[in-house]
Amino acid sequence: MNATEQASSQRVTVSEALADSKILIRVLDQWAQADWLRWLDVEVVRFLWQQTATSDPASPLLLLAAALCSHQNGHGHACLDLAYCLEDPDQALALPPDRPHGQPDVLPKDLLAGLTLEQWRGHLAHAQLIDAGTGNAPLVLVDDPARPLFYLRRFWRYEQAILRQIEKRLETSAGSDGINAVDPQKLRSILDSLFPDAEDCDWQKIACANALRNRFAIITGGPGTGKTTTVMRLLIALQLAISSDRPLRIRLAAPTGKAAVRLSESISSQRERISREGDDTSLPSEVTTLHRLLGPIPNSRQFRHHAGNPLPADVVVIDEASMVDIELFAQLLDALPDACRLVLLGDKDQLASVEAGAVLGSLCARADAGHYSASTIAWLTSTTGQQLPASVQSSDGQPIDQAITMLRFSYRFGRIPGIGALAGAINRQQDSLLELFDGRYPELQALRLQTSSDKAFRQLILDPDNGYGRLLKILSQQPATTGSRQGAEPSIWDSWAQQVLKAFDGFRVLAAVRRSEFGTIALNQRIESILRSTGMDSEVARYDSPALSSETLWYRGRAIMLTRNDYNLKLMNGDIGIVLPCPDAEGRLRLRVAFPGKDGDAVRWVSPTRLQSVETAFAMTVHKSQGSEFAHTALVLPGHDVPILTRELIYTAVTRASRQFTLVHSDPDILARAVRRRVTRQDGLNRAYS
Repeated sequence: MNATEQASSQRVTVSEALADSKILIRVLDQWAQADWLRWLDVEVVRFLWQQTATSDPASPLLLLAAALCSHQNGHGHACLDLAYCLEDPDQALALPPDRPHGQPDVLPKDLLAGLTLEQWRGHLAHAQLIDAGTGNAPLVLVDDPARPLFYLRRFWRYEQAILRQIEKRLETSAGSDGINAVDPQKLRSILDSLFPDAEDCDWQKIACANALRNRFAIITGGPGTGKTTTVMRLLIALQLAISSDRPLRIRLAAPTGKAAVRLSESISSQRERISREGDDTSLPSEVTTLHRLLGPIPNSRQFRHHAGNPLPADVVVIDEASMVDIELFAQLLDALPDACRLVLLGDKDQLASVEAGAVLGSLCARADAGHYSASTIAWLTSTTGQQLPASVQSSDGQPIDQAITMLRFSYRFGRIPGIGALAGAINRQQDSLLELFDGRYPELQALRLQTSSDKAFRQLILDPDNGYGRLLKILSQQPATTGSRQGAEPSIWDSWAQQVLKAFDGFRVLAAVRRSEFGTIALNQRIESILRSTGMDSEVARYDSPALSSETLWYRGRAIMLTRNDYNLKLMNGDIGIVLPCPDAEGRLRLRVAFPGKDGDAVRWVSPTRLQSVETAFAMTVHKSQGSEFAHTALVLPGHDVPILTRELIYTAVTRASRQFTLVHSDPDILARAVRRRVTRQDGLNRAYS
């Protein structure tokens, strides 16, 4: 046993860890070995300790705060809320994790036991490592007496940049491009032409008017409330209201490739439906990912567009804004010209971004109640003719409240009321959710299983109409090979691949976690076994390329998802394809991955050997499903309660379904506990805007 192993094997006590920073770092090493922390979290602490070891050594409690802060960043929080951490360490930190791989000598709650907020704050007084944001120290303490927040400086800078940019846009939002100079009656006429059948309190019309008034605007609402319809009419209204010798430069973007495709499809259909006088050819049709919009620089966190090289745009619209983290949002704001309008679209009740921050949720913390000032109400009434309910007016409205409109009626769920009723019950945190699965709503089904080997699970997967049975049917209709992929031949294979991709998008299995019997890894293995038992890949040997051995996971019908961006292939994290045979130039069938086409292409064919970071995607996490929609969604809950099961996660899973939702569970109490648990991201934006 070497010296490091011997040191690691020695048991550590709480008093030793709190008395000696070297021993505390040994405890952190144990946590990382047990997968409680990331090794990155430990290296942050090691760096800070080395910076001060010979001058003013950082205390163990300071280093512990830094480790926990870095850990929180990895779990979606922008900072460490010291008071919350002391009140309930297990809940605040999600440590130990649900299923720890080991049992270190000391637990986080052991190190914090008996510690007061004042005592911990005293240990964070270190001039070299910590300041209040005024210097360049690596750590920042926002020393609110009641709830101090502790940051790694990078995340504190992002928050401050967001707060400054939004404040500046709200101060200058009205009128600098001529909207306020327009006769209110002209605006009223424009809006009346775009919303000819508006009823009392048409929130789409109100949202359009409110976004006309503000240089920074948010339109939030659940599925089917008409966010895309509203923003398209907003863009038309802007073109008509602003006198200019050129069309507005409008850019549309979404956080992921899948969300961008969905927005593009929605906009195409909206362009056909929107009726107005004149020509709408100046409206945009291209949608890109947010990263593409900003211009990624390879091997860098920076983008080509920033304050020194702003985006050439007059209006930027971001869809699925709930998925945008604070770093990306700060970089977006930095890249916008001062005169550019920014419109965010999204559902505030969905899951927040995987990375740090909950930007949309924090900004929309008061959206339900409106909090509109009397002047806002008066302006909206004069330009829309709509009478807003008294409940949305408030004397304590903040500037951010005046820029937000919440769409409150879902058109999607009129024909399938069960999914809407379930989504509403989740947001109201009702305990009796399973009562909605009693048969009154045929679109809601509940399946109670003990294991994924239950016969009922196989039936769910192979259902010919609402499961992957439809996918199997289309796969069986593979075109006959008549020669090389020349002439009309490619269109036959492209058409088939499109049908396969469409069939796959008709159903999706979602899970809350990756690991466990009901996690995505095990579920994908089980679903693969079920599908392959039907003979789905029985002829796989015919298609094997020399580079693809029979040991590989590449087989006909396999659904795969990229887990990293591939800018060379122009494929993004979250893009989904299906492995299919396709004839090469000599007419030999080779396995290729078919992805939905872009820029007018029917389908994109990519060799599996070119794809580096992929995973099977018959089942995917709810987080990965954001920005997607499926006719039928089946949510598989884990067999025991875990902290990740929250109201937002259940709501997001349910609202991915457009026609049918199936709940797969083994314990009804798990669902009830989940909807009572809310995601609470620790950040300064929530404090500023709630």
